[in-house]
Amino acid sequence: MGFLIAGRMRELTITTVPEMLERFYSVEGRVIGVIGQLIVQIVITSLQYVAGGAILASMLPEIFTFQSGMLATAIVFVGIALIGGYWAAGLTNIINVLIIYVGVVVGAIMAISQVGGMGQLKASLPAGGPWFDPVAGVGMAMVVAWFVVMITQAHSTQAVIQISFAAKNPAHARNGFILGGLIIFPVGFVCALLGVVAAAQHPGIVPTMALPKAILELNPYVAGLVLAGLWAADVSTASGLLLGSSTLVVGDIWKRFIQPEMTEKQEVLVSRLTVLVLSVFTYILATTVVGILRTLLIGLTLTTAYTVIILFTLFAPKLCKRGAAFWTILVGTLYLALWQFVPAIRIVPHPIYLAWPICLATFLLVAVIDKRPAKID
Repeated sequence: MGFLIAGRMRELTITTVPEMLERFYSVEGRVIGVIGQLIVQIVITSLQYVAGGAILASMLPEIFTFQSGMLATAIVFVGIALIGGYWAAGLTNIINVLIIYVGVVVGAIMAISQVGGMGQLKASLPAGGPWFDPVAGVGMAMVVAWFVVMITQAHSTQAVIQISFAAKNPAHARNGFILGGLIIFPVGFVCALLGVVAAAQHPGIVPTMALPKAILELNPYVAGLVLAGLWAADVSTASGLLLGSSTLVVGDIWKRFIQPEMTEKQEVLVSRLTVLVLSVFTYILATTVVGILRTLLIGLTLTTAYTVIILFTLFAPKLCKRGAAFWTILVGTLYLALWQFVPAIRIVPHPIYLAWPICLATFLLVAVIDKRPAKID
């Protein structure tokens, strides 16, 4: 995202992906674009409640149930988004990243020290396990799917793209993404190492309980830091998602079709009310969601259509036609619905493997059939 399009997106001087779709394509493209974006972000936001509740309930079972953990998570990140907006989310993320690093790194060092160092850790692991293999136990097809899904969504999800729109200039947008990726990259590996420690200490442990188990056996102060770090990652993600969804509702629906002449004060009020309404809705949805990773990756697959449109718009504008945005998003959405409800079409291990060729084919077919060029300068 940083190397390819962050700077270019900043140069467009827009605030939302659907706004870009109307400017270059059509009003219909903007309407279906905002609907699809909201679906994606509402699903992901709901999963942040679930993840936060799971973290608190598994590590502090004497204080939180899963439901009360979700509620506590919701109160914190809704409060950040509702009271302070993007400025507050940015400031709290500085604290969050520090807590994540201190907690997770100190926790990993302490955990490995408790088992006698890396040599003893390797020796005490059950034989034949995929402990330090990069793909075994999951499979190359699924690992590649995770990469493709996350790269795809990083190029088109409103909550992510909005960061480049809000940057000081194109250079800041580009460098911010690259530095952010480099800073957070090691954390996942350190968390996985904590899980390996738990596997060594408790052979046969249920995988989802490995990380909480390893943390709970640390010094209570260190365990508290690790817990705060893991929970901070969840809260920082959710705050950005809520604010991104609010931007879509206010900018692409309310201000565009209902009240075009909004004052700045009215815009802030509607934004806060939108955050509140979306928070309640996503919390209710969260109480019905199961299978965090599976649901997340299927929902993010919908961003494929947006990424295809954005890449063609920026790098191959002569192939862009007026109806391309509408039809590409519509076909991508219908495909994902079929994947959910018609098991017979699941001929690949993950929907992303079909989403890309289907969306590309749709965009190129419209380029052949539609004779109206897109409104790209």
